[in-house]
Amino acid sequence: MLRMALTILQVFSSVAIVALVLIQRGKGADAGAGFGAGASGTVFGARGARTALSRATAIFAAVFMLNSLALAYMGTQAASAPKEQPKSLLSEKPAPGGTAPAAPTGSLSSVPVPPQDTAPAPAPAPQVEAPASAPPSSGGSPPPK
Repeated sequence: MLRMALTILQVFSSVAIVALVLIQRGKGADAGAGFGAGASGTVFGARGARTALSRATAIFAAVFMLNSLALAYMGTQAASAPKEQPKSLLSEKPAPGGTAPAAPTGSLSSVPVPPQDTAPAPAPAPQVEAPASAPPSSGGSPPPK
């Protein structure tokens, strides 16, 4: 439950940091004041927007970092804790006095049964004769045919 709450806080703080960074004006935005963009900074006052948004970004960044450390610590504690071995159906022993599966009902003659000896016999290996040795040829001419 705590891990889920910290994960939600992590997502919220990361989205808030991205939004606050996108809202802030860059350092080059003051150069646009001479061309008519000076009125965009009057919503929060002359310096109020820069300091309020910068402080909020710093606070959310601190929350994000502390939350990341807490989630990492919780993850290492969960990984080092001894875990119970998962149970398998194959590892369980059947209960004593258990019943066997029921025999199928109906006619078994409708099921085709393959013959027992259906594999073909292996083929004998081919006999390879050694080539007759030809007399050594003298020079570079081929032997007569």
